[in-house]
Amino acid sequence: MNQKGLSEKEVLALLKSARQKDTSYEKVLSAMCTRPHPIAMKAHMDFLESNLGDSGLFSGTKELEEKVINIMGGLLGDPDACGYITTGGTESNIQALRTARNLANKKRPNVIVPVSAHFSFDKTADLLGIKIIKAGLDNEFKVDVSAVENLIDDNTIALVGIAGSTEFGQIDPINDLAGLAMSRDVFLHIDAAFGGFIIPFLGKKYDFDFSVRGVTSITADPHKMGMSTIPAGGLLFREEACLFPLEIDTPYLTIRKQHSLAGTRSGGAVAAAYAVMTHLGREGYTRIVDRCMRMTKRLVDGAGEFGVTPLIDPVMNIVALSVPDLDKVRKRLREKGWFTSITRDPKAMRLIIMPHMSEGSIDRFVSDLGECIRE
Repeated sequence: MNQKGLSEKEVLALLKSARQKDTSYEKVLSAMCTRPHPIAMKAHMDFLESNLGDSGLFSGTKELEEKVINIMGGLLGDPDACGYITTGGTESNIQALRTARNLANKKRPNVIVPVSAHFSFDKTADLLGIKIIKAGLDNEFKVDVSAVENLIDDNTIALVGIAGSTEFGQIDPINDLAGLAMSRDVFLHIDAAFGGFIIPFLGKKYDFDFSVRGVTSITADPHKMGMSTIPAGGLLFREEACLFPLEIDTPYLTIRKQHSLAGTRSGGAVAAAYAVMTHLGREGYTRIVDRCMRMTKRLVDGAGEFGVTPLIDPVMNIVALSVPDLDKVRKRLREKGWFTSITRDPKAMRLIIMPHMSEGSIDRFVSDLGECIRE
């Protein structure tokens, strides 16, 4: 630290220099986050000092959080669902399985997740002392329910289904998993961190949320397709009793108990989520999802003109393209400024068509992709 502080102008110049080194979203096809909606940014700034870790001091912000959970619950099949705004999908998944572990009280607990599950479940295993068992997928990259059934044993405390898998954007057969969970009396957690703000706005209906009997908890992130500011994840439970195993005494705060993983929690993120959800409404989100899906189709159709096809027809705005000489093509695309990613098995080019993209940028990407393949 300097002995004497710098002027505001000097500090802002340093910040500007650092910001210029960050990647602009214009050519990013690998991220599940996007530019927040302008109203979310304004709301966040107005609540910068609000700390929901001690919500008794910030009762207005706490009311906003309750409203956000109510809105999300209604979106996800149960307006009476309870929960809180987390830092993101990782914290939500940790907390969901922490509840499952504490409720089950088994000495050697295990949880069965699809091979397609997000790596946050590996973190969860390490933190909670839970064994994660991974079930294989079918030929459409959904979890194989028969494989899940064969893996369940006396130590299984929970099953996990994915609604919008990170690599393929696929939705697991949640109805079938729910049937298994109820028949074995185990917890069922749905990771819809990405899909939670997409699936309800697609033209096709999917059973993936609390409307499915047997679903215990859901992860859904406002800071992804919800267009809110980072960090804003969401953890929802069907029953309030699922919050009790997370509670810890907080004797020196204005609240008696705390059930969140993080102590200090951003009121700004909550205000941003409330602002954008209230501003956009279902119609606004539907327009955003429709636009992303149109761009997704535009990309798939364009790539198809030179023989590159997706591994599956996109369910949502994630495409896994079977590209020849994948590593070389991705390297050439990177030289042209494009950021792409890969799936693990089978290996393919993974592209996420977020709201920061435009039809023009999709056309330029398809053109560059074709050129890189021909080279």
